[in-house]
Amino acid sequence: MKLFSSIASALWGDMTAQEGKKFGLLSLIFCFLIGSYWVIRNMKTPIFMKFIGSTYLPYASMLSVGFMIFFIMFYSKLVDLFEKHKLVYILTIGYSLIFLMVTFLLQHPTIGLPNTTPSKNRLFGWILYIIIETFGSFMPALFWSFVNSTVDQASAKKGYGFIIFGAQFGSILGCVIDMQATRIGMQLLFVIATLGIVITPLLVYYFVSHYPTAPVAADKPSQATGFLEGLRLLVSRPYLLGILGISTLFEVVGAIIDYQMHTLSNVAFPTAARVTEFEALFGLFTNGLTMTFAIVGTSFFLRIFGIRISLIAYPIAVACAVAIMWAFHGLWVIMFTMVVIKGLSYSLNNPCRDIMYIPTSKDIRFKVKGWIDTIGMRSAKSVGAATTTFFPVMSQLVVYGSLISFGVIGVWILAALYVGKAHQKLTQTQTIIE
Repeated sequence: MKLFSSIASALWGDMTAQEGKKFGLLSLIFCFLIGSYWVIRNMKTPIFMKFIGSTYLPYASMLSVGFMIFFIMFYSKLVDLFEKHKLVYILTIGYSLIFLMVTFLLQHPTIGLPNTTPSKNRLFGWILYIIIETFGSFMPALFWSFVNSTVDQASAKKGYGFIIFGAQFGSILGCVIDMQATRIGMQLLFVIATLGIVITPLLVYYFVSHYPTAPVAADKPSQATGFLEGLRLLVSRPYLLGILGISTLFEVVGAIIDYQMHTLSNVAFPTAARVTEFEALFGLFTNGLTMTFAIVGTSFFLRIFGIRISLIAYPIAVACAVAIMWAFHGLWVIMFTMVVIKGLSYSLNNPCRDIMYIPTSKDIRFKVKGWIDTIGMRSAKSVGAATTTFFPVMSQLVVYGSLISFGVIGVWILAALYVGKAHQKLTQTQTIIE
């Protein structure tokens, strides 16, 4: 027991028993939420490529940005009307019903999987892609906004790694399930994911009942200002624009490499289930790296090296990964490049990014974060996706896409330097950005 306590203290800091229970429950909630998402996420691109075609992937990414604008209007209105935990109830129940409907539509002889002829006119493929994109954008962002309203910065440095660990355990479990896609079928995978999503609001209800905590910062009463309030706050605060940079620029790089991986995998594997299994293998490696780093690296790195160095370390690691991919091109090299980019994003960059929101008001934590994590990140992915359309030959995309990636990384490092310095000043002066 003493050995375990010593190891836990070294990795996650000196947590009290109450903090351990609180972050343990938050970790379990995120485990179910992210685990369910990865089950669905691994199927998103394979289904789209077999329904519509891989050449239309960049256009699906760009289309999702326009759809996000309408969704964030709805989301921002809900932020004005409901408490944070009630938003979780509303959205998880809504997505559960949608994915249950998808399960039945996948069996349809012309709309669903029995139709093996790809066509850009298969509307269901476009709609499903966008729905899964919104789930991946809004639900994790909503969860972290909920968490940021219940913990202070000292606790966050100790407990965020613990939460990430739970999420990665769920992610790995989701990928292991998806690796059986050929045997158990795509429809059953959606049923499993739906059950995981349904469990999430039940755990949130238990958390709210047993840990009724006040917001970290004293927020002013929220006014029903609409979804444009988040955009107004974002463009009027340089600190928030810096957060936008560290939260989204890696998506440009990732989208360029991701398109190469998906295109090659669609050629290599004949069915949606087989491509899903490849995606699940990629997810398994990615989340394995993330979980390993969450255990031995996230909290340790944040406490020992601090926020500023942690923010800069990630873009440097991404630059190294891009250089390796440029030198040694191929499906499996690209996959492992994406493993590094995604794995360190989840385990290092995301916790650093979310800590940046602690010295901010409720409107910023919810509305601005909603803009950044949806419109901002989707727009960045669209820029990366649009880049791929200019280089139809894969050999050209490898060379010029890598050069563009290095330029983006340079801007990203500058944003990280600025935000890290600004956050340090806000912390020292105990200032809240409103």
